[in-house]
Amino acid sequence: MFYHVKELQFNARVSKPDPKFATLLLEQFGGANGELAAALRYFGQAFGARNPFPDKYDMLMDIATEEFSHLEIVGATIQMLLQGINGDLKKAAEESEIMSLLNGKQAREDYIHSVAVAPQLFVATGGGPAYTNSQGVPWSAAYINGDCNGDLTVDLRSNIAAESRAKITYEYLLQFTDDPYVKETLNFLMTREVAHFQMFEAALETIQPNFPPGVLQSDPRYSNLYFNMSNGAAVRGPWNQGESSQFGETWQYIDDPVAYVLETNGLLDVEPQGTARTPEGVQAIDEGMSKERGMEIDAAVPIGEQCWSQSEKDKQIENGTKGKKKKSK
Repeated sequence: MFYHVKELQFNARVSKPDPKFATLLLEQFGGANGELAAALRYFGQAFGARNPFPDKYDMLMDIATEEFSHLEIVGATIQMLLQGINGDLKKAAEESEIMSLLNGKQAREDYIHSVAVAPQLFVATGGGPAYTNSQGVPWSAAYINGDCNGDLTVDLRSNIAAESRAKITYEYLLQFTDDPYVKETLNFLMTREVAHFQMFEAALETIQPNFPPGVLQSDPRYSNLYFNMSNGAAVRGPWNQGESSQFGETWQYIDDPVAYVLETNGLLDVEPQGTARTPEGVQAIDEGMSKERGMEIDAAVPIGEQCWSQSEKDKQIENGTKGKKKKSK
């Protein structure tokens, strides 16, 4: 159940009209990394998490709802930046407020025909935000359809990346406005992306094991091989020497990939090196993880009569506490 409170989560303000920046800000209203995409991404992920991970369900719904709040903030800011667009801006009266800001009729025409201003703001939205990105491309569910994978560890990693992209978008937007009030709003929104990043990161750590994502483990014959696939000076770093970050395996640096592939019969004859993992051990973990994750999926929608929202009476019956009195201390 959603309940709308008319006050914004953050009291957005603008100091003057700025249709051009309003167009740029559409990126966070109807763009791939915007607030609508974030809200629907986390909203969709929450359904599958409700029973196997009720705590993560609560977090995802809370953050999804906050993202809808951020969408409202972005939309309100765009609306304020477009003040006069479909009213004074289209009037021929030179004495209108927007005309004085734009220096008369010619400046108005320049604004209307400027490629930097989304044309739909003039003719399709009544002077309000549109569900498009900054280039006028309509919002698409294709932005988020790959973010609900049915494995929460995968979804949480996707969310961490999404928050990173949204954060850097706000960082770029801050470079294109001098309005101190708008900067306040963008700074708030950018900061919340950082906060959400940490929330998703912390939630991921509470699911163990969470690497590799999914059910099946990686093959120890190939999991720590680094192929030097370019000519020139070899560059070494923690990604190809020392121990790998998750398994603690020793990286095997393959300096001549062509010779290595030929010597190993197209990698078919490779034996695990620099790792304590074995194919037999991996198979045992695969079987255990398959059973565990299968139970989680089944728990999301158990077979039989179901009710999404339980009353307090239902919860008491389920927990076996119906009719029991609390002991006095």
